[in-house]
Amino acid sequence: MVTAELAVGTVAVVLVTLMFAWGLHLFTRQLLLEDTVAEVARQSARGDRVAVAAARTDAPAGTRLTVTPEASEVRVRGELPSGPPGRPEDLVLVAEARVLLEPGRAR
Repeated sequence: MVTAELAVGTVAVVLVTLMFAWGLHLFTRQLLLEDTVAEVARQSARGDRVAVAAARTDAPAGTRLTVTPEASEVRVRGELPSGPPGRPEDLVLVAEARVLLEPGRAR
């Protein structure tokens, strides 16, 4: 009887640990996505194309960035598929940033 309880307890501990690790993984990917989106928006608002290209290359693999210039601001939306292996599109992390255009911005 103790062996069965120990087996069930061990499986439960392993499952909880895996869920915690997956949550930490998603949290880390969300932070990376938010940093990338903010950097691209900031550099786009400055008109610095070289820095925008550098920020895009630093983005996590699979990140889709959409830059939308408007009259007085720049909007950037990032999407990062982060689902389970084999089905990454099942869970998509999203981050958005809006930054006002800087005065004297290079066009």
